[in-house]
Amino acid sequence: MIVLEKSMYSTWSTRTTCRKHQDHCLRPQQAKMNTRAIFAVMLAIVVNGAAIYYYSQREMTLQIESPKLRPQISQNGNQTSEESSSGQHDQPHLKDDNRTETVMSSKSCHPRSKFVFIKTHKTGSCTAVNIFQRYAISHHLSVLMPTGGNLLSWPFPPAEEDYVHTPDEQYDVLLSHMVYNKTWLQTKFPANTAYISIIRNPSSHLRSAMNYYHLPKLLKIKSKNPVETFLQDPWKYKDLSEAYFDFCNVTWDGTRNFLSFDLGYPTEGAEDKERARRYISELEADFTLVLLLEHLDESLVLLRRLMCWEMLDVLYDVAPKNSRNYSYKKYVPTAEELANLRRWKAVDYLLYDTFNASLWRKIAAQGPDFYEELHYFREVKKRVSEFCHRMMEKRECKKNCQHQQPLVIKASKWSRQFEADSMHCRGTIYGESQHWKNIRERASVKDKTEWKVMKVASNLRRIVHGLPTLKYKSQGRGIKGKMNSSW
Repeated sequence: MIVLEKSMYSTWSTRTTCRKHQDHCLRPQQAKMNTRAIFAVMLAIVVNGAAIYYYSQREMTLQIESPKLRPQISQNGNQTSEESSSGQHDQPHLKDDNRTETVMSSKSCHPRSKFVFIKTHKTGSCTAVNIFQRYAISHHLSVLMPTGGNLLSWPFPPAEEDYVHTPDEQYDVLLSHMVYNKTWLQTKFPANTAYISIIRNPSSHLRSAMNYYHLPKLLKIKSKNPVETFLQDPWKYKDLSEAYFDFCNVTWDGTRNFLSFDLGYPTEGAEDKERARRYISELEADFTLVLLLEHLDESLVLLRRLMCWEMLDVLYDVAPKNSRNYSYKKYVPTAEELANLRRWKAVDYLLYDTFNASLWRKIAAQGPDFYEELHYFREVKKRVSEFCHRMMEKRECKKNCQHQQPLVIKASKWSRQFEADSMHCRGTIYGESQHWKNIRERASVKDKTEWKVMKVASNLRRIVHGLPTLKYKSQGRGIKGKMNSSW
């Protein structure tokens, strides 16, 4: 601006001098004046533009929270102490490859209604599957249903009699426990299907599996803290921890690379690092998103954006589903024990580190308003969850909640106005089996008399002998009875 004013003053002086002298000096001086003025204006525009760009970039940088400095956050929003100081699981390594992320504009994207959710074990998948079940029900999607329970022929590829067939053999959604099998899934779902799963920190996953599957009995560990005992020397228990399923020629180990096994990596490849890297790289290319239990809220906000869903679709009940208490649940391994665990579960740690980095890379690609939406999501989730629990606890709601006034969530930058009514509340609080019952009742199948779901029961003694640990029997006119293994 100062340069421009000086140029204008020089122009006025030149014009005064020309009036005192002959008229022939006017034209050259005026041409010179015009050149200076134009140059000054252009210079001012460049300087101002540079300043605007600098401050806009500085503001954007300040708004984006660096993932490298992010502490590990649990599902309830508290920082977890385990391995947080080392940052081993929260280092995103955003520049470790040349991968690029695609950002879909909410104005141009269309909701994705074909998806496969590979339900892994002991990863918070019951909370996650509730979201996908509700979406499938509310949008009348065709679900590929197991013949028995919610378990789809684990741990081998499903046979024709293992799932319920629709009249047209077309499916929109899969929501079951199964070992990821890309070849088989591609025969049932179109190329534009979104593939989603969920994993968790391998250390906390071991503790959960130890408790749920009674692995100390299998390992013959009698100490009060079986995880501590096991981590002192995991290789000592290798012959006990491996279970061989001879009927399908599959080896499974509940203490070693369980997450990777659910996603299709064989137990025999535990020591083959190069094979593991190649396979996990393929998984990263195959999957639209792998949720992390430790960062569930961030994962779900990202899911909403990638799937172009509504805010209401990804809300969940803050009360944990299938949560259990046991004496070693919060045990924090020593540095030496963690080192042993990282070697023992090397493939699972590579899997977790890869998708942890992938999550933060995808989030960074979303731009600075992602964290604004995350804050909004957490507020709405808390309000809706508290409202639903108050509603469901009312005496008159025991039989019928339809006359209860819904909670209205006003429109925002990230969501249209919506109502959390009794149907939504029941949907978020219902357990997985209740939703499966609803899905089966609505399903369009070739003949509902063709199948009958039997009770699914666990049997620890069958683990010890390497036999199927969960079983079901399918009966009916069109399906032969069959024993099947699941987890």
